[in-house]
Parts: sequence; structure tokens; C-alpha cells
Amino acid sequence: MLKFVNIPKENPEKEAKNSRTKNFREIYQNYAIEKAKQQASRCSQCGVPFCQVHCPLHNNIPDWLKLTAENRLEEAYELSSLTNNMPEVCGRICPQDRLCEGNCVIEQSGHGTVTIGSIEKHITDTAWEKGWVKEIEVLNEKETSVGIIGAGPAGLAAAEELRKFGHQVTIYDRYDRAGGLLIYGIPNFKLEKEVVLRRTKRLEKSGIKFILNCDIGKNKSFDEIHSSHDAILISTGVYKSRLINLNKNKAPNVIPALDYLIASNKKGLNDEVKDFDNGRLNSENKNIIVVGGGDTAMDAVRTAIRQGAKSVKCLYRRDQNNMPGSQREVTNAIEEGVDFNWLTLPVEYLGRDKITQTKIIKMQLGSSDETGRRNVEKKEGSETILDTDMIIEALGFEPENLPKLFENEYLKITRWGTIKINYKNMMTSIDGVFAAGDIVRGASLVVWGIKDGRDAAYNINSYLKTKYQSDQINSNYNFDEHIHV
Repeated sequence: MLKFVNIPKENPEKEAKNSRTKNFREIYQNYAIEKAKQQASRCSQCGVPFCQVHCPLHNNIPDWLKLTAENRLEEAYELSSLTNNMPEVCGRICPQDRLCEGNCVIEQSGHGTVTIGSIEKHITDTAWEKGWVKEIEVLNEKETSVGIIGAGPAGLAAAEELRKFGHQVTIYDRYDRAGGLLIYGIPNFKLEKEVVLRRTKRLEKSGIKFILNCDIGKNKSFDEIHSSHDAILISTGVYKSRLINLNKNKAPNVIPALDYLIASNKKGLNDEVKDFDNGRLNSENKNIIVVGGGDTAMDAVRTAIRQGAKSVKCLYRRDQNNMPGSQREVTNAIEEGVDFNWLTLPVEYLGRDKITQTKIIKMQLGSSDETGRRNVEKKEGSETILDTDMIIEALGFEPENLPKLFENEYLKITRWGTIKINYKNMMTSIDGVFAAGDIVRGASLVVWGIKDGRDAAYNINSYLKTKYQSDQINSNYNFDEHIHV
């Protein structure tokens, strides 16, 4: 260890920009074993591991880096998977530059961060390849049943932890595949779908039941599910797109980013997508405008490039330093030919039946608000016009109105539309009904969804333990048995 002075930071090889924009494969190669060992050996093993502190899951990063440097990869995998249900997913899509790697001590000292995410991916990909990833071993099967609404990161993480406790788990999801935005929102060039599918297959083989194409409130009522299980977890995520409200005539070529990404991902899965085939959700040979600066906007611009767009412009009202998305993804997008218009705001969509032009205005940074972030102000007289064939709005997501969808007036929500919970136990206003993930915290990172799902599982297990002990039912249950495999 401690080789950061002599060994420079080296990321895995990245596919050349001219070739990678012609396909949807992941752009980063895997480390060779010796290269992974070498890069892991750069860790300073500092006394206060800020990488671990700034990881939402508090992964034991220094220890599994040390094990990797010593070529003890199976032990590294076991340690990594103790705190993370999907380490190979987080290794691919976490914004490490804002979390673990951005707070690495040797990064702060000017030596370049340890490439934590790439090593995390290498460890678990190797574990799958070597057969070290086993099905969940349940020591004590219980009759208690938990229903989970939503098969995204929070729901999948909770299901795995609850199954380890021995509970019978059923996951309900509106889509035809489990994974949520991991399948339908994130493009293949960041996360190939087989990486997610093998995780859900493992859960299924471990005794977790999936009921797909099941839209709660439409195909099955919330009350029906509630009465079928001893506890419920709501982990639906947030799918309602925020709008900029410039599409006055409801032109069909103004597209919410998630609709666009779902269509592209479904085509990648060989599904039939009518609106893609007829051109409405297809960027080929079009002038594309993407409005937004987060990771969803980066997914949209890079997808448009790969679909063969004539031009791709990203409009963001602040500068690059203030973008909420990962700077790594911004760099990749710039390399691939995306034209970023910083400090630019769309003010009018022009066209009658179809938008043909976008009027934009330049912005400037002004005084700081109470959080210290500088406000943006319009530069009067700086309006210009951009030719436009399709506008993709990537302005974030809001919760759907779950009490209305579920037809349950007792499910309380916050003023932001998220589900209101007791943060001590993650229970909603309905006894035995819990909530976790984006539907509680708002649109956030996958790693936070995994963290919330794990926490919810422990709280649900405690609830069921208390409930059954107080009722003196099945007193032979050992609710504390919990094995990580």
C-alpha cells in the first residue's frame, strides 16, 4: 500500500470516441488483474477514511482496496457485498467524483484519487465470473410476508435484506422487467442490462417472488396488497417529469427525458416501441435540444449522439461548475460531440403544430442566495434563435399522487408530494406500511436508494419481530438471524 507517490492514477481504458458513439456498449473496459492490484495499492490507508465517510452506504473501502492489492479478491467481494447489494452497479454509475473519490485524501493532496469505482466494479464482475456470487442462504424460514411496491434499487435492496432474515417477499412492479430506472432509465453505455438482470435473477432463485406488469391502483388495489401481507414497503420512485411550461400548443416533438430514455432502452432490449419506429422518440438526423444539467440530461444527450442526431445542444442556465450532474459524464458528453450552451435559458418554443425553433437568452451569475449558491440573472438583449427538430426536457422528477393512485386517503404526503414517514422507523401514516427511496427523499442517486432500502428492511424486521412477540404468535421464530451472502 501507500504507493500513490510513485504510481500515478490510471483509469480503465475508455473506448475511442469515434467508435463508441456508434454503439450502446459500456465505454469503460475492465481492469486487468495486475492493473487493479496496482491501482488499489495507491490507497493511503488514512486514519480517517473520508471516502467511506462520504459514501452513503459507508462501504469499507480502505479494507477492500487492501485486499485487492493483495490479490485476495474473493475476500474483497465478501467485504464489499456486506454493505452494498449492488456494488458492480454503483461502481459503474455512482458519481464518485462527488462522493468517495472526490473526498479521497490523496486526491486532496494533489496525487490523484484512488479509482475506487472502477476497482469496485472489477471486484464484483470478477466474483460473478468466478461463481463467488451465491444465492441467498436462509437459515430460518418464517411465515411472515412482506409486499414491496416498486422493483427499483430501494425495493430490490430491501427485498434481499428481508429475505436474509427469512421473510417471504413479493415485489410488485408496473413494468415487465424488474430494476426500475436501472433497466429503463439508464442507458447501456453506462450500465448494460445484463448486469441488472443477473441481480434480479439471483433474487428470484433465492425465493423472492416478482409480480410484474402490475400497476397498483389499476391492476390491483393497494388495499388488496395491504391485506395480503404482514408489512408493506412502498418504493415506487419518482417518475413524473417536471416541465418548463413553454410548450403552449402541446407540440408532439417536446419530449420528457424519461419517455425518451425508456423508448431507447426498450429498443435495446428488442421490444417493439411504436413511437421510436415512427420517429417521434428517435433522434436520427434531427437537431436536438436538451434542457437541463443533471445526469438524466447527460444520458439524453449521449443517447441522441448514438442515435445519429444531426446536432445535439444542451442548454443549462448556470455554468459548468454549478451543474448538478457528474463532471465525468459531462466530459464524456463533450468528447462525444455534444454542444454545451452554458448560462443559457430557453424562453420560447416557436412553431404551431410542431416546434421548429427555440428562442434562448444568455444568463449571468449574480448575488449568492442563503445557501451560498449564486443566483442567475438574464442578460437583456441577448436573445438568439436555434433551429429545433426535437426538444428533450430533463428538468428532474416529481412524485406521482400516490394517495390518489392507491385510493387511500390515510397515506399522508409532504408538501412536496413525497410520502411522509416517521424517520425513526420509516413507517408511513398507516400501521405496517413503510416507504423508502426517492418516493421519500425525492429524486436522488441509486446509492441512496440502496441505503434507504436496506434501512427499511431492518425497520420492517424489527416491526414484525415486535408484532409477533407481543401477539405470542410463532414464538419459536428467531427474527435476529440474518446472514449476508
